[in-house]
Amino acid sequence: MDAVTEPLQELVAHARDTRVVVIGGGIAGLVAAWECAKVGMAVTVVEASTRLGGVIGTAEASGLRLDVGATCWSTRGGAVRRLVDEVLPDAVIVRPRDDSAWIAGLPKGAAAPLPPETFLGIPANPWDEGVRRIIGWGGTWRAYLDRLRPPLTIGSERSLGRLVAGRMGPTVRDRLVAPLSVDRFGLDPDDVDVEVVAPALNPALTRTGSLGGAVAELVADAPGPSVEGLDGGMPQLIAALHARLADRAAVVHTGARATGLVRDGKRWTVVLASAPEGVGTEVPVVERAERDETPVPTADSEPFPAELTADAVIVATDEDTARALLRSAVDDPAFASTEPAGIAREVVTLVVDAPALDGAPRGAHVHAVPGSGTATGLVHETARWEWLARDAGPGRHVLRVAFGAPGAQPATAGLDDTAAFTMAAREASTLLGVPVERIVAAHRDRFTLVPPASATGQRERATTARAAVAKAHGLAAVGAWLAGSGLAQVVADAQTEADRMRRGALWGEDPHA
Repeated sequence: MDAVTEPLQELVAHARDTRVVVIGGGIAGLVAAWECAKVGMAVTVVEASTRLGGVIGTAEASGLRLDVGATCWSTRGGAVRRLVDEVLPDAVIVRPRDDSAWIAGLPKGAAAPLPPETFLGIPANPWDEGVRRIIGWGGTWRAYLDRLRPPLTIGSERSLGRLVAGRMGPTVRDRLVAPLSVDRFGLDPDDVDVEVVAPALNPALTRTGSLGGAVAELVADAPGPSVEGLDGGMPQLIAALHARLADRAAVVHTGARATGLVRDGKRWTVVLASAPEGVGTEVPVVERAERDETPVPTADSEPFPAELTADAVIVATDEDTARALLRSAVDDPAFASTEPAGIAREVVTLVVDAPALDGAPRGAHVHAVPGSGTATGLVHETARWEWLARDAGPGRHVLRVAFGAPGAQPATAGLDDTAAFTMAAREASTLLGVPVERIVAAHRDRFTLVPPASATGQRERATTARAAVAKAHGLAAVGAWLAGSGLAQVVADAQTEADRMRRGALWGEDPHA
């Protein structure tokens, strides 16, 4: 045996003897579990709900398999694409056939396409006819004053809303910027940190002398937003990750809620209990469309122990649950807060017969001016994805209507299903400018919309929490509440944190020592 082979064999044996428990079976938890399992670690995943996938799920409705959570990913960084190539190499990766957006809820019930030369909704040229249709002549003249005002000192204004209102006026903020930030991220534009969402914006403003000039420069240099999805839906990725974990003899328990996390010498103890009835389920739907549970095989329903002992633990739950577990495991004021960030949101997915929508009259996205209606916006999924339109057939469409803005509960929160679906159809009719009356099936999801990394203070909150977790050997925390919203951020972050924990467990605190 040579001097190289023997240390490698010892490392392989050490990996096999290292037990890892991942608390949470959403996308972050499954990715972190896979990062550990693929190097030979003994992995156990515990998930409180009855299914895996978290924000990625599917429901059967009227013969269609619908994505009811995340439907795609940003290509930025390439992390999700590499993951798909690794665990699902035969997947058919697609891009939207239409990703255009409209703004609805303008005066007199008008709607207009979002002009292409905008950045975060900020127009490069307020005199553009498409911009004027949205902000009117008064808004256009006010926005033009941006060109006549002196540039701001770099870094003097970090609030996106206040920057836009100060330079171009409140109408640009309220009719162009706010519809996007509220609908997509649940954020008032005043709460968006410019230095995080667009670090190049303030320097460009100083160089060009105006906010419009800065946007023109950034638009010219930007490759444009790009997203990808899977032909057939995103739950294929969850099924693939689960299959890969099974291939590596990882154990997955569903219906198992972690109630405690305790450090005992060099090991961790995870205390488990059966999840209360109803955890992880959703509200019933028209036509009894049911969430598809197929990514979780029946073997996962076997009894689980009251406690699991591990050399390392990865907490991959929602923020509220994570803070409770970490508070019991790490003595640090970073976890003293029990108030998770984010807003309550409901999304109603409608399957409708509406031939008038075959031509996608208002593109794939319609964002509502805040306060103009009860919905924040909608996504016309069959306009966006060719595979879904193919499966649905002519005249049948899938719409996802979102409710829930900052500082308020979703308008559907207190309604029963019938009333919620009726409200969603009414809002869809208004947003699309086409009557939406023949509902074939509907699905309702409730969740907390996690703030993106660009939310004011979010980066600092995540950094503080991460620093506290890093003090404990063999512990990591992943998920959108730390990485920011979006699959690209969540997947890349889960891989990075799993690698940090993995190296620490296999090589000690400093793997290079």
